[in-house]
Order: sequence, then C-alpha cells, then structure tokens
Amino acid sequence: MAVWLTRQRWAARGYDRHEVDDIAIWAVPFGVVGGRLYHVITSPDAYFGEGGNPWKALRIWEGGPGIWGAVMFGALGAWIGCRRQGISLLDFADAVAPGLALAQAVGRWGNWFNQELYGRPTTLPWGLRIDPVHRPGGSPDIATYHPTFLYESLWDIGVAFLLMWAGRRSALKRGQTFALYAAAYTVGRFWIEYLRIDEAHDFAGLRLNDWTSIAVFSVAAVFLIRSARRGEREAPPDSDTASVRSDPEERTVA
Repeated sequence: MAVWLTRQRWAARGYDRHEVDDIAIWAVPFGVVGGRLYHVITSPDAYFGEGGNPWKALRIWEGGPGIWGAVMFGALGAWIGCRRQGISLLDFADAVAPGLALAQAVGRWGNWFNQELYGRPTTLPWGLRIDPVHRPGGSPDIATYHPTFLYESLWDIGVAFLLMWAGRRSALKRGQTFALYAAAYTVGRFWIEYLRIDEAHDFAGLRLNDWTSIAVFSVAAVFLIRSARRGEREAPPDSDTASVRSDPEERTVA
C-alpha cells in the first residue's frame, strides 16, 4: 500500500513512478531486519536470557517487528536506494509518509488475528473479546479489552489524510511532511501505548515505547520549527512546476 500511494505522489511531482519500486527494493528488506532487531534488543530474555535460544531471533514469524526499528532501518535502505537513483532522500520521505501511515494501519490488524497487544479491560460496546488462552494471567475471568490495535489503525488512517490535506493546504518545505508524520504518529502512539497491558520495560512510570514516542516527537517538532524558518518548499502535487524534472545532480541534497 505504501508503494502504491507513493507511486502516485511521486509521479504527481514529475518523477518516474518506477523509481519508487527501485528504492523499495532496498527499503523493505532493511525495514524487516530493523524491525526484528528492535524487537530482539528490547525483548532480549527469550533469546539471550536464562533458557533463551539465540537462534529464535532469526524466526521472524515468532514475535513481531518493532515499528521504530523498521522505520529507522527502512530509512537507511531508502537512503541507499535514493543515492543510487540520484534522488533527494527528503523529497522521497515526503512522498512516502502518507503511504507509510496507511501501511501501518493495515499491519496493525495482525494483532487482531493473534489476539495480542490489546489494552486494559473494558465494558465498552467495542471491547475486544479475547479467548481465555490469550488473556493476562491476573484476569482470566475478564473477557473484553480495549482494542488498541484498532485505535492505532484508525489513528494511522487519520495521520495519512492529515498529511495529504496539509500538503494541499500549505506550502510545506522539504522534509516537513515526513516530520509531521513522525510527530502526529507519536502523539497517538503515546496514549495508545499507555492503554496496553502487555509485558514491557518501564522507566519512571512510563513504558519504553512511550519514552521512544517522546524522543521521536521532540526531534520531529524541532525539525518542523527550524525548517519553518528556512529551507526549500516541496513541489506541490499537480503543480505546473512538478512536471519539469531536474537533472539528478541538481536534485541531490548535499
């Protein structure tokens, strides 16, 4: 889904939509590896703790990837792909951001199939029914819980539409669309993470992913503020200037 939407946005800026495929060849495998590394590093006991098995770290179908590592390493792969194509990474990041949010919205539904990563018990009408085998040990008689995967999926869809709306309503500068994605996603992830009751590392009363959200939001906010004072504007979709393609050397950011 991310590749499909990015193709449309990339072509609207006057570029070759097939370049998105060439970059994805690098970004996707890097993202898979990065997501798995983040999961293993932040949940090491099953692999390196007492009774753990390091070889299980390679079994990516047992235990999911972490989005933070997936985006970080995926960005590294995208940078390699962009360098090979002579494309600005910031330009590509701005084009991919809405599609990335939509892809995350779809990916979250894996938690529904696995009955995992749900929230606190609730009696709300949309509460998620969890089978006894997947319920927390301390509450085997409670059947319904907050469907945090659904909350995040809806939030991600909202982020995607926010990014596309902002791109049409405002003259965003290079890198601002991706920074807005990072800021908006982490706001939602913070309160959704706060509802979750699965096992996680806690620091000063907050889960590790809450602290990660705070750190990513802070970096994104600083970038948005600083870039508002300087930098080049994005070429808006469907603009007259978007149909003119510049030389690759001119498009490469120093």
